[in-house]
Amino acid sequence: MSRLTPSRIAFGLFVGLVLLYLILPLLIIVPMSFSGTRFLSFPPPSLSLRWYEEYFGSRAWMQATQVSLGVAFLTVVIATPLGVAAAYAINNSTLRLMRVVHLVLMLPLIVPIIIIAIGVYFIYARVGLTATIPGLVLANVMLGLPYVITSVVAGLQSFDPTQEMVARSLGMNRLRSFMAVTLPQIKASVFAGAIFAFISAVDETIVALFISGGQYQTLTKRMFTALRDEIDPTIAAISTLLTAASFVLVLLATSGQAKKTLGAS
Repeated sequence: MSRLTPSRIAFGLFVGLVLLYLILPLLIIVPMSFSGTRFLSFPPPSLSLRWYEEYFGSRAWMQATQVSLGVAFLTVVIATPLGVAAAYAINNSTLRLMRVVHLVLMLPLIVPIIIIAIGVYFIYARVGLTATIPGLVLANVMLGLPYVITSVVAGLQSFDPTQEMVARSLGMNRLRSFMAVTLPQIKASVFAGAIFAFISAVDETIVALFISGGQYQTLTKRMFTALRDEIDPTIAAISTLLTAASFVLVLLATSGQAKKTLGAS
């Protein structure tokens, strides 16, 4: 049993303060979302579900929500198989070129998002993809691929490739052996990557500000516009719902990874 030393206690306190700093905005936004007043105030003078009713009863908010969820779903459908294929190639190839490919696919996590948004906007303006569902989906696929690739590569590194080689030696081709042997054993990693790609697509704001608009305005862009024009307490309710949904999805992803680890042990 490890002893509690002053350094351990100090480190624990430091971690606790960092976590408190990260969660502090939630401790303020969530109570404000139940405020019964017309303006945001903390602590709320009265409690009400008024702003949740305003959100679910607003046609404009619901349309923006449908756009965001639809784009996120299509992003997962496209990014997941592409990310799995890319991760498989990266993990199994010995070519130095694959390191370059891996780095290129990770660029959306490295390059500042505002630079990506400006570049995407200028390209879309030339080809006519601004304010369109295909444009939003393609942009979010690019942003979601790194999450899928990172998760699946981690799963493949804990998988014994000789099992797939045995299946191929018995007459299966590469695709069939992957689907029958490899994929069932890394499905938790694939599921986790898909969830993070979904969350990324739903929460994306900067790129959406540049390329979404009109009837294809995402929820995050509409929230930003509402903050710019007027501080609407409905935003606090939407933020609470988005945070709760993201938290549940992350729990699902981590629980899947935990079950996989326990099963392997």
